[in-house]
Amino acid sequence: MEYGLIYLILAAIFGLFMAWGIGANDVANAMATSVGSRVLTIKQAVFIAAIFEFAGAVLAGGEVTNTIRSGIIEVGLLEDYPEELIFGMLAALLAAGTWLLIASTMGWPVSTTHSIVGAIMGFAITGLGWGAVHWPVVGSIVASWVISPVLAGCVAYMLFRSVQLLILDRRDPITSARRFVPLYIFATGFIMTLMTTLKGLQHVGLELSTAESCGIAVIVGATLAVGGKLVIDRIPIDPSLDREFHYTNVERIFAVLMVITACAMAFSHGSNDVANAIGPVAAVLTIVQSGEVAGKAPVPIWVLLLGAAGIVAGLLMLGHRVIATVGREITQLTPSRGFACELAAAGTVVMASSFGIPVSTTHTLVGAVLGVGLARGIAALNLSAVRRIFLSWVVTLPAGGILSVIFFHIMRISFS
Repeated sequence: MEYGLIYLILAAIFGLFMAWGIGANDVANAMATSVGSRVLTIKQAVFIAAIFEFAGAVLAGGEVTNTIRSGIIEVGLLEDYPEELIFGMLAALLAAGTWLLIASTMGWPVSTTHSIVGAIMGFAITGLGWGAVHWPVVGSIVASWVISPVLAGCVAYMLFRSVQLLILDRRDPITSARRFVPLYIFATGFIMTLMTTLKGLQHVGLELSTAESCGIAVIVGATLAVGGKLVIDRIPIDPSLDREFHYTNVERIFAVLMVITACAMAFSHGSNDVANAIGPVAAVLTIVQSGEVAGKAPVPIWVLLLGAAGIVAGLLMLGHRVIATVGREITQLTPSRGFACELAAAGTVVMASSFGIPVSTTHTLVGAVLGVGLARGIAALNLSAVRRIFLSWVVTLPAGGILSVIFFHIMRISFS
């Protein structure tokens, strides 16, 4: 291929740019509840996110990558025109990255999944027509954007209600917190480990049976619970702290759990959303190496590492703006509320990742935050902030598509 090396270099640069946008916008969503509830500082959140986003992207990011790369459009229509697919994927990366840069600068928590899916659809419809899009696959993705926040919202609502019933509404909430928080820690470790080992590790050559996955999940959950229990038992109780807010000491116990769920949220986000950046890069790499359009091919580790590195860089440079929007503006968060948000969202996202469905982490987490807010009554929600967030979601899909069409034609002209 005449421009093969140039295509690869552009794919790497644009993929890094897109991953940077994911870090600036979506990772902020993943860590926002931890910062909003004052369990973690921005610096601590960035440190945790850097480690667990990287791990999630590399260990469990392969399934969704295949959907982004070849599931949304009929790549077979481009068998005789492999360079057209290269132009399209490069345009999609540049378009989605540009939109994320704009949104992150404004502090809007938009969906990176919306951005890249809209961009891929935009170039496909322009270059090949409406029939090039796999509408059933797109339909399932769109449905997941509605289902995932509703599901996460319902789970978060039930989780926080269980916290209210088992701990907050009891006569001695501190004793109840010491008893039940380790069980919530076990549940977090068990759910995240089970969903990852059942499906997410196949592409790194590690296939486990259901029994083996359950055994590992129990060991991880139990280890975290015991470790959490030891930390909780060492937290000193200061009655004077409860004068202004009756549950201050209880929330300090929940802060231990919040750190665990923050790690889980970062891991789940890396497993799902890294595909938004590296799916198109993997498609370009496959075409340049083979000279033909392939529906599926293994994702090289260096491509996963590229996406993971970009995500961490974006979080470090611009993530604080969106953290402020999601963590502080929708509803007032405490560790007990934030834990319910993060566990509900993380579980929903990792489950979707294991099935290869690219859901929106933004939608899922915002849905969970709304669920916790509703558990406290509609008055606990900042409805003007919610309206602004919803509006930015509506604009994202067409914005990605329109920018992709423009960049697609620029690519065509440049290399023709």
